[in-house]
Amino acid sequence: MKHQSGRHFLQIPGPTNVPDRVLRAIDNATVDHRGPEFQQMSKEVLAGLKHVFKTGSPVVIFPASGTGAWEAALANTLSPGDKVLMIETGHFATLWHTMAKKLGLQPEFIKGDWRHGADPATIEARLAQDTKHEIKAVCVVHNETSTGVTSRVNEVRKAIDRAKHPALYMVDTISSLASIDYRHDEWGVDVTVAGSQKGLMLPPGLSFNAVSDKALAASKSAKLPRSYWNWEEMIASNQDGWFPYTPATNLLYGLRVALKMLLEEQGLENVFKRHDRHAEATRRAVRAWGLEILCANPAEYSSSLTAVLMPEGHSEIAFRQVVLEHFNLSLGSGLTKLRDKVFRIGHLGDFNEPMLLTGLKSPVSRHCSIQRLPRSPLRHGGSLPRSGCRRTGEEALWAR
Repeated sequence: MKHQSGRHFLQIPGPTNVPDRVLRAIDNATVDHRGPEFQQMSKEVLAGLKHVFKTGSPVVIFPASGTGAWEAALANTLSPGDKVLMIETGHFATLWHTMAKKLGLQPEFIKGDWRHGADPATIEARLAQDTKHEIKAVCVVHNETSTGVTSRVNEVRKAIDRAKHPALYMVDTISSLASIDYRHDEWGVDVTVAGSQKGLMLPPGLSFNAVSDKALAASKSAKLPRSYWNWEEMIASNQDGWFPYTPATNLLYGLRVALKMLLEEQGLENVFKRHDRHAEATRRAVRAWGLEILCANPAEYSSSLTAVLMPEGHSEIAFRQVVLEHFNLSLGSGLTKLRDKVFRIGHLGDFNEPMLLTGLKSPVSRHCSIQRLPRSPLRHGGSLPRSGCRRTGEEALWAR
């Protein structure tokens, strides 16, 4: 690839931009992970994570991607042959379902159209039918990274309670934690899954489980094999600031700084408001381009990313390639069912208004990459308006 001057603009839904402060922290000299300096840092990080998850329960850190946290959630709480209720909201919900099968569980998959989140009424009805309580867990993806659709986690909790079902409640927040309001304790979640490379503004490499008392109790009798993913050993060591095996020391240095940066934004509520503002600006820009947002229900719009349907006859792959070559800007691709049909605009993590405006204006300049592709009628007719994005998107950014 030819050299492009200036800084690359990363607007994929993760891994996200890593702040310079976090990079400098990771660049620190490695210390003894059995020494007092590391112990103090470890205690700070573990306490800070509880604030982000909004929990008083333990938060377990594994050196892994979010996929590792998926496996830890299942392996610590379930036994071979256990039935698990899962909901098809997109690519990543499907991968979690596939993992459950590989682990020897019996996942039941409620089918979805990839344009809506998990439906609380459908979950309630299915659990009400399970009078023998054979379903041991309900697994929901809070923010489906492949679609830009959120699920109403608190409403699903209420649905489980209305059905008077004892199933564990597990939620994937890999692309929502520290970007969209989430409350582990208040919403009655038993295991929350997360990763470092999204709203926490770190490179990939750390995964997390926030664990309720009910989930810890379930782990005592769970029979799925686990060694590396064992919560018990990790939580016991963490109480004194240690880890049972070598931790990702320098990533933890970066995490400590990232947690401080979230607090310095005058609290998580302001972090969420920033993400909400950027998401609304993006949606207004998409509509002004004459394109369609994949998420069909405005109540389920994501504040982490926006997935955009390509006009009929146009290729998402070709579009993103032209945007990369001409504007040094990376957008997210369509995944599996959405391959070559959808592109995704990430607006989460270490992100501000000028960065977003650069990304929104580039595709609608006079060299607009959609216009340069083979012509076909746009889904809503006509050409892409250049001024509409500027007018509607910027209004949303500066509105307080």
